[in-house]
Amino acid sequence: MTQPVRVAVVGLGFVGLPLALTYAMKGASVIGIDVVPRVVEEINAGRSHHLESYQGKTLPEILREQIDAGRFYATTSYAEAAANVNHYIVTAGLPVHNGDPDLGPLKSCAETLGSVLKKGDTVMIRSTVVPGTTEEVVKPILEEVSGLVAGTDFYLTYCSERIAEGRAFEEFIHMPLVLGGINEASAEKGKELLSFISETDVTISDIRVVETAKVIENIQRDVNIAMVQEFARFAEAFGIDTFELIKVANTHTRVNLLTPGPGVGGFCLPNALYYLQPKARELEVSLPILQQARMTNDAVPEVLINMLERVLKEKGKTLAGSRVAVLGLAMKDFSNDDRVSPVNDLIGLLQTKGVEVRSYDPAVPTRYEHKVDSFEAAVKDADALFLTAVQKEFAEADWAAVAEQMADSPILFDTKNRIPRDLVSKATVVRI
Repeated sequence: MTQPVRVAVVGLGFVGLPLALTYAMKGASVIGIDVVPRVVEEINAGRSHHLESYQGKTLPEILREQIDAGRFYATTSYAEAAANVNHYIVTAGLPVHNGDPDLGPLKSCAETLGSVLKKGDTVMIRSTVVPGTTEEVVKPILEEVSGLVAGTDFYLTYCSERIAEGRAFEEFIHMPLVLGGINEASAEKGKELLSFISETDVTISDIRVVETAKVIENIQRDVNIAMVQEFARFAEAFGIDTFELIKVANTHTRVNLLTPGPGVGGFCLPNALYYLQPKARELEVSLPILQQARMTNDAVPEVLINMLERVLKEKGKTLAGSRVAVLGLAMKDFSNDDRVSPVNDLIGLLQTKGVEVRSYDPAVPTRYEHKVDSFEAAVKDADALFLTAVQKEFAEADWAAVAEQMADSPILFDTKNRIPRDLVSKATVVRI
């Protein structure tokens, strides 16, 4: 591939920004496109709240280095990017509303991109989509708006995005990739583009296979967690430790049970079934096991509240009127991403049941009316606390000292297996 590669990354969120910077670090000339002016301004000023890091450098440090080196900047203008690049990688997400994926943002992106598309350009979709979207939705829009023919005048590909937040840079370089092109020439162009940053294998397959594989990769984890939640309910009733049970079962080399928590969060796993369902309905295929798993995981916050209510009752307290601290708003440990976090559902349910909630998460920037500014403010005089996502401050906490700041007979509800059960204090530690 001719140096330097000139690429635009569309969408500068949790996937797009580290992807753009990975290309820049490898020597590409990169333009980031985002429709939100505030995001573009912050990025061009070298600021970002992302917690990613690579080889000892934080994402903001990498961002400033690449801006200063002239290899990266952000814009809201597709036309500005089109004058300088011939590759586009689209990371715009499909939000889900009431179980229905919204293709609006991706369609809007395709329409604007089509208006600036040139002969010889390559377009790669790296969003998680409803199977069939690249060929049935994106391709017709690009062709109609641009007047060009996909596979002949420009190249169109789909590549699964597989990174885990917190490991983005490492996994963009080392995670095995799968790619589909609308024809062989597109697939080869896509592979070249991926190989510029990837140091691992790229498997080429049918676009529909790759789109579907991405969705079911996420769904199988959703189902695994739902299964483990049922195991946890059994373990509690049987009086054995759930996490010890899973650890012992996982000594079998063909068993890989995930761990239970306050629910399943993030943009990927909870939405995965809803990306598969529209095509399944179109094909008249039922998905009862997958639907039941999703319902099981959605119900976890209610299960946890019922458990808390039982323990409070044993101590002569009621759920309504109690004060509960919720520690960790992120959708997973050591993250600042609170999108589709089950903790939001947990807090909402607590509040509807008359609980005074004080939440705290030092990493999550989002403001909530129930959120306080310190660990101490959250736990002071609380009847109970939920540890729902681990951050560095929580990992280093002296939980006996925390319990001393709480109300009489405090309950420490540990959904992350981090609080020792043998606290030398007045506290009751509950694990799921």
